[in-house]
Amino acid sequence: MPVRSLNSSVLISPNRQQVLQGLKAWAAQAKAENTNVLQVGYFGSYARGDWGVGSDLDVVLILAHSDLPFERRASQFDLTGLPVPVDVLVYTQAEWERLTFQREGKRWWKEVRWG
Repeated sequence: MPVRSLNSSVLISPNRQQVLQGLKAWAAQAKAENTNVLQVGYFGSYARGDWGVGSDLDVVLILAHSDLPFERRASQFDLTGLPVPVDVLVYTQAEWERLTFQREGKRWWKEVRWG
């Protein structure tokens, strides 16, 4: 999130590298603490390279399995430590495979960057 520079009224926003390093560190910790987390990726403006001040980070998590409905899964993950606001989509591996099998037209999941 943009923060004030000491006693200045200037807002400083984290750069792309800082945001992606934060996500990489979060992903490593999430995978270490939860073997159900298979993959962590990002898409949207940070993946396309057209992010700017105020951009959020769009994250996708792939789980081995989940008993929770899709709309409740994201609440199981705390991404508040990342330097920008985050929107997260959480799929099971089976759901992700079904989704990505749909190959016609431009699809958002084609731009997911894993890491």
